[in-house]
Amino acid sequence: MASTGHALPDTGARTTLPWSGDPLLDAKLTVPAAPRAHVARHRLLDGLSAGAAGPLTLITGPAGTGKTTLAAAWARSGGPPGPVAWLTLDMYDRTPGVFWSYVVEALRRALPRLPDGIGMPSAPGDAGTSLLTRLAAATERLPAPVVLVLDGFEKVAGRRVPAGLEFLLEHAGPLWRLVITSRVDPLLPLHRYRAEDRLTEIRGADLAFTPHEVAVLLRRHDLRPPEDVVQALTRRTEGWAAGLRLCALAMGRTDDPAAFVRSLVSSEQVVSGYLLAEVLDAQSAATTELLLRTSVLDRLHPDLANALGGGGDAEAILARLTRENAFVEPVPGTTWCRVHPLFAEVLRTQLRIRHPGLAPRLHARAARWLAGAGCVTEALEHAAQAGDWQYATWLALRQLLVGSLLATPEAERVAGAFAGMPSSVPGAEPALVAAACRLARQDRAGCRTHLAAAERARDERRPAGPHPRGTDPQPHPEVALTHALLRLLCGPGDGERGEHDGVGAHGPHRGGRGDGDVGGDGDGGDGRRLRAAEEAARAVSDLQRQLPAGLVRVHPEIEALRLHGLARAFLGAGRLGEARHLGAEAVDACTTDATLPLRHRALGLLALAESAEGALTSAEDHALRALALTEGQGVGPDQCSGAGYLALAVVVVERDEREDREAAHRRLEQALACPDVPDDPVLAAEAAVLRARLELSRGRWEAALGALPGPGAAGERWPAQRLALTRAVVALARGDHRAAIAAVHDVPADGPAPLIALAGAHLVAGRPDRARRLLDRACGSPRLSLPDRVAAQLVRAHAAVLADDRTTAQRLLVDALDAARPERLRRPFTDAGPWLRHLLGGIDGTAAAPARGAWLTARGGAALPCPVTPLSGREREVLGCVQRMMTVDEIAAELTLSVNTVKTHLRSVYRKLGVSRRRDAVERARELHVL
Repeated sequence: MASTGHALPDTGARTTLPWSGDPLLDAKLTVPAAPRAHVARHRLLDGLSAGAAGPLTLITGPAGTGKTTLAAAWARSGGPPGPVAWLTLDMYDRTPGVFWSYVVEALRRALPRLPDGIGMPSAPGDAGTSLLTRLAAATERLPAPVVLVLDGFEKVAGRRVPAGLEFLLEHAGPLWRLVITSRVDPLLPLHRYRAEDRLTEIRGADLAFTPHEVAVLLRRHDLRPPEDVVQALTRRTEGWAAGLRLCALAMGRTDDPAAFVRSLVSSEQVVSGYLLAEVLDAQSAATTELLLRTSVLDRLHPDLANALGGGGDAEAILARLTRENAFVEPVPGTTWCRVHPLFAEVLRTQLRIRHPGLAPRLHARAARWLAGAGCVTEALEHAAQAGDWQYATWLALRQLLVGSLLATPEAERVAGAFAGMPSSVPGAEPALVAAACRLARQDRAGCRTHLAAAERARDERRPAGPHPRGTDPQPHPEVALTHALLRLLCGPGDGERGEHDGVGAHGPHRGGRGDGDVGGDGDGGDGRRLRAAEEAARAVSDLQRQLPAGLVRVHPEIEALRLHGLARAFLGAGRLGEARHLGAEAVDACTTDATLPLRHRALGLLALAESAEGALTSAEDHALRALALTEGQGVGPDQCSGAGYLALAVVVVERDEREDREAAHRRLEQALACPDVPDDPVLAAEAAVLRARLELSRGRWEAALGALPGPGAAGERWPAQRLALTRAVVALARGDHRAAIAAVHDVPADGPAPLIALAGAHLVAGRPDRARRLLDRACGSPRLSLPDRVAAQLVRAHAAVLADDRTTAQRLLVDALDAARPERLRRPFTDAGPWLRHLLGGIDGTAAAPARGAWLTARGGAALPCPVTPLSGREREVLGCVQRMMTVDEIAAELTLSVNTVKTHLRSVYRKLGVSRRRDAVERARELHVL
């Protein structure tokens, strides 16, 4: 064990380093004075005081963010819980001997009664374990808390000093407090301190000045600009303390400070002159040239700076600028750095003045370097600023950025890069990128237009006649994949979809069929559409196998988009089972954070398909999961899909939960606010059906019909079918079976739902035999959904009632109730008409129990037990919001509670009801008559 060597000197003597005799500097051990026009930032001072209740407080941030000023202001205030020992560090404190000598001296000055015998290091290279042990032991006997502030800890390099601090933190007494300021995180086990709740952190974002603090700072300089100017100044400086003080000083030298602020926001003329004189002109010619050439960048890398003409010594120049706080600061955890926006604007202006026309060439050079470094989106932005659209589109296609544009949080940046691309740029690649940008804006028609232009450009470029040996007339796999994926996702246009299969005013249902029903399952426009989608999906899959495995691996959104597009095509064709299967695969394919926006859309589409099939419990679960991804998880408003909102509204309508109709209205309005609903035929039709259903539930037949677009508006098979069947429901509710039959005749003939609806209309019209034949055909379909099955049973029960066979009618009704009960499906029963109420009233005994309780009691009418512990009033309110399918954040806003409090109430509700999920809690509460 190394010896500590020397005892502490007497209080009156000047302490020196034992090995050199050099005195310890008082300036390093003194709390710095407050700067002129200092702003007391009480929110940060309070945070420091709260942090001093624990052993370690860490203040980190870039240069000039006010770390030292904050710590010094706190040390001078009444915030610390006891004496403050201050140590300002520099590069000479990196050796353990020097560092711990100053620490002991700082503590001795703060605590005159510090026990003797702690000693001092005897050599600069080692402090000795004995000294640290004695120091830790001394802290165990402190009469009151003591705070050691280590300012500028980033200057202490290596592991030895941090290791000693870690030892002291582990073994010090309970009244020991440590505050560290640093530009970088110290080499301490911060993750463990966080987990043990022993660490308080104040980061760079916390240190940024708020608009209020900016206004106070300006008032300290006798400046009182209006609020909008303060806001603009805060945005431009990003709240950076050094930049704000620089602006305030410059503004104070003018005769008209308000005009100066206006000029700063508009032309920056005056502040540019100040920065030129104070910062840029102080640099060497080589440094100035590097700063000017790299001003086209948002962030700097030494190698990139050299590529732009930095002369090969960019790393040393940038390191020096960072050390000197010359408006250049490192990006933590990387080898990159950034120039503050204020200085960057000045540099860009000077580049245009001193080197006219150079900026586009620098952007083009930066684009190629960044592309080679894997920073593809950034490369695209520079290629766009260079006006090099051929390279930009070539790069976007080779790097499969159609996936980023359509499915990831990078979509806004990629779309922004191409926002200025002229429509006159020739070639297939620009047309494909333009098509992808249109699809990202939900403009399917525009996407198809640009796809057609890409095909024409490709055909024009293909040489006629036999191809010379060694040439490949086929496009690159990445280009072909993009084309196939866009074809799949946007679908064919109206001119490509053909007529409905055997329907329309002249279709076979108007003649040629004895039952007057809809035509059979043809293979017209919708069959061609589905085959085209399957062919495009197969092409995408085949082309992925031709690409480098690494490229495919870093773009999981391509396969997810393929599955999602295919699921959407099957849903549009009414193939609900296949749509559900593919939708689930699309969700599973979204494996990274980058695919969260697509996962949100895939979950919503899956929920919509499930709700249509009657899988209401799964639909609700998947829809809520889709909505949860919009709550601060990277899915922005422009990427939000209405499918999940529509699915939740469908669940409410299908369950006919009258008390939740407002929830359905709210979900519908949220869906209509999403960008994909108006342009997607499936989503737009579902929104219209929901609007009509909600109007019908209020008895407003005309409004219900007015909510539905005319026949042929939907285009695709399934949405057209949903709209027509809803017209038939409204017609039957008015007692107009002729209008109902006419509405069903307009339905594309696919699936059992039109046959069941037509059977019901014919039964009301007095044609029971025709109705039975239609039902037999419908029930033989392999695509019979739960709502279809229940509706068919109810039509048969109605036919039995009309035949005066009440026993059969009752049996069929009980079968329908039993089938509907697990999903609490009520809508087919409310659509059935008044005959059902009479039949329910005539059923007795156990057969009536499922109907009488509306699935809230068990079969046989047995009483259900109540919760062991009653729910509190607040828990009932939270559960009521859950019943309305509100998210945790929405519940918190509704009840004016914190999110954590809502979660606590939910856990209590689950425990009392003996469940583990939201939907089970609601169902259990209904069974117990709690709701």
